[in-house]
Amino acid sequence: MPSKAKTGKKLVIVESPAKSKTIAKYLGEGFIVEASIGHIRDLPQPSELPAELKKTSVGKFAVDIDNDFKPYYVVSADKKKKVTELKAALKDADELYLATDGDREGEAIAWHLLEVLKPKVPVYRMTFGEITKEAIQRAMGNLRDVDSALVDAQETRRVLDRLYGYEISPVLWRKVARGLSAGRVQSVVTRMVVDRERERMAFKAASYWDLTGQFGAGSGSFKAKLASVDGSKVASGRDFNDDGVLTARNAVHLNEELATSLAAGLQDADFRVRSVDTKPYTRRPAAPFTTSTLQQEAGRKLRFSSKSTMQVAQRLYENGYITYMRTDSSALSDEAVKAARRQASELYGPEYIPASPRVYSSKAANAQEAHEAIRPAGDSFRTPAQVAKQLSGDEFRLYELIWKRTVASQMGDAKGSTATIRLGAVATDGRDAEFSASGTVITFPGFLAAYEEGKDESRGDDDSEEARRLPNVAKNDALTASDIVAVGHETSPPPRFTEASLTAELEKKGIGRPSTYASTISTIQDRGYVRKQGSALVPSWIAFSVIRLLEQHFHDYVDYEFTADMEGDLDKIANGQAVGSAWLKHFYFGEDADPGLLSIVNNLGDIDAREINSIPITDEITLRVGKFGPYLESSAAVVDPKTGEIVENSRANVPEDLAPDELTAAKAIELMETAAPEERVLGADPHTGHTVVAKNGRYGAYVTEVIPEMTEEQIANQPVEYYKNGKPKPPKKPVKAKPRTGSLFASMTVDSVTLDEALQLMSLPRALGEDAEGNLITVQNGRFGPYLKKGTDSRSIGSEEEIFTITLEQALEIYSQPKQRGARAAVPPLAEFGPDPVSEKNIVVKEGRFGPYITDGITNITVPRATSLEELTRDQAVELLAEKRAKGPVKRTTTARKAPAKKKAAAKK
Repeated sequence: MPSKAKTGKKLVIVESPAKSKTIAKYLGEGFIVEASIGHIRDLPQPSELPAELKKTSVGKFAVDIDNDFKPYYVVSADKKKKVTELKAALKDADELYLATDGDREGEAIAWHLLEVLKPKVPVYRMTFGEITKEAIQRAMGNLRDVDSALVDAQETRRVLDRLYGYEISPVLWRKVARGLSAGRVQSVVTRMVVDRERERMAFKAASYWDLTGQFGAGSGSFKAKLASVDGSKVASGRDFNDDGVLTARNAVHLNEELATSLAAGLQDADFRVRSVDTKPYTRRPAAPFTTSTLQQEAGRKLRFSSKSTMQVAQRLYENGYITYMRTDSSALSDEAVKAARRQASELYGPEYIPASPRVYSSKAANAQEAHEAIRPAGDSFRTPAQVAKQLSGDEFRLYELIWKRTVASQMGDAKGSTATIRLGAVATDGRDAEFSASGTVITFPGFLAAYEEGKDESRGDDDSEEARRLPNVAKNDALTASDIVAVGHETSPPPRFTEASLTAELEKKGIGRPSTYASTISTIQDRGYVRKQGSALVPSWIAFSVIRLLEQHFHDYVDYEFTADMEGDLDKIANGQAVGSAWLKHFYFGEDADPGLLSIVNNLGDIDAREINSIPITDEITLRVGKFGPYLESSAAVVDPKTGEIVENSRANVPEDLAPDELTAAKAIELMETAAPEERVLGADPHTGHTVVAKNGRYGAYVTEVIPEMTEEQIANQPVEYYKNGKPKPPKKPVKAKPRTGSLFASMTVDSVTLDEALQLMSLPRALGEDAEGNLITVQNGRFGPYLKKGTDSRSIGSEEEIFTITLEQALEIYSQPKQRGARAAVPPLAEFGPDPVSEKNIVVKEGRFGPYITDGITNITVPRATSLEELTRDQAVELLAEKRAKGPVKRTTTARKAPAKKKAAAKK
């Protein structure tokens, strides 16, 4: 068979279309660049496996647990067309270049392409940390094979996550709620947020007082704070533990009485300077960005969520503006160091760069140092002003942040001096009071001329006074005193995590990989385990139940050190020091005294679901996580003030916006005392005899009838049915009748609604009669108010009360008028973002049935739960709409009706 004729074409495959367009500009003639658009295959759901595999060792996870945990991959349905296109392009190529990202996931994508395309031409693995002409040329000179160890590490991670989720999630479904999920990293991150809330719930505030005063010298005045009394340090917030107990030895704890009396005794005291201490001040620049520190700083300075930061960074990378954005290395290449030093010298002066380049290394646990730090792309950096017209608003802001940080990292230290003045006097009651004031003067800004790192919220007293210049005074100088006042304080609980501080803590503990932080934090919000309150992350009550179950029955799998050690093991696999299949075997099946996941799941024993979903608030009040959300239940019998009846196990709903640490004992008692009655009997329906009750439900108050269940005697007295063999069939379980219900009008309450009103509400919809064509017209209440209905034609009416008074003639009059679209008062949009670049229609955010959504009038997309409306930007809105358009319309699946079975032909006699 003759060999294939040479075409001179070279096929390059990357992950994204944007990346392919940028790379194509830098490659010579004959190169064809295609995008796989992410992974082309993955593990299927076990239900999607071929029938012959479902009862084998592959059937439970789509992973062959009896044969080295070999994954069973399938090409995704939405990628079959793409695979066909890639195979067609490969037929005309003489060489194949796999140019996916250089991390583990990118290596796995390259391997999957190799496995599916089965090329018969030379194959080269091509990686680069930035998309510039210089970087592409260097990459072409450093081609290699696919790294099997990196692939093994990524495949091990994928199988590990499947084993973890598929074994543990069903336990949550049975004992907490359906639809919940457990994840190797997401569950540990959820635990971190829950643990922080537990600390806040257990926290006991301590009260303490101190003094401040304004002091004057000939050269100026300054503010100082009380530091010691009679030589003993005055207790401040950091001197108390979370139980409100003073832990600092020999510290003076001032209460209000002691502080105010001391302030009064110092009003006319003779204050003098006791000491002046001056020390040199030096501050070094922060290292260039890693994935983690970029997410943290973008959160602090730009108010970006972690997910938004990575989306914007991805666009900047793919379009050639920054280096690869998934990295835990803070190192810069020699070219980047030269570029940063050159630019700092040009913009700020040669005195602003140190004599020798700065060298950085990562301090995070499990840092891989696999890539360079995140920096502007190229061997020379473009300034923000040079790229401003080419970038969107969010892209420019993030690029500017990266540029500033990178340039500042190669600049000189900030220099100055810090002065501390201690001054004092003796009060009228003989107590010696000493005050202190500090201030820093910057004499050489160094890197601060370009950039200053942000800070997260901290606990304790904020004594930062770096920008303050103190007057020039000497020991024993007399000072004038004024405004000496006593100031009260309370210790504060540990601050809740923000996305930025949570990311920092994950990196510190070595949990997960920087590339997954954003998606993990987004996932725990989308799952309903965590919500945002401002920028703070607040756990839901269901998260408490989930973590409690996992801690009690799967302790190791939510243990911080255990999870970090797993990352270390995966690193060993990536480095070729371990084999994935052997590690998975030990993890799942266990070894010797170390039980594996399978053994733990098979020996769980009885799990008390009620205990798992219960949190005591007081001795008598317990919070329970129920099917329809959290509620309070009191074990104390109480007397209903209206009926005089004794009510046992009374309940109260918990407001959705009430954070767990805000549900104190006092708040729980208040909610129980003000709770509306859960159920009120209104009487019996005179026609059916059924009891009618009014209830408070999760979605509002309503009335319903109580249909009594059949007794055993009634069931036994049902007509007997027989099998073909003549034996009687067991009595059928009666079909439960659906009770009539009706939502209360806005003007009604459970306390006030009457039996007659309830019967009217349960009778809806109300038939008014027919029009001239015989079409029935009804009136009813709906989610958006009362309305008339005739076939598919609905018309709104004025008020709920009209439901029972409107006549057929009035309804016919309404239908005789043209239908008014939007006749009700227009609801203003929640936000507006101007015209969409594709549709050119105005982008707005509206409130929808399932929450806020973004629309340009053509395409709609729900606002992600992890993104608050306050955080949503125009760039995010444009991107979300673009992603929705790219997916195309939702395919509606319908179940074909089975054809009736063919009748067998009668046998010929």
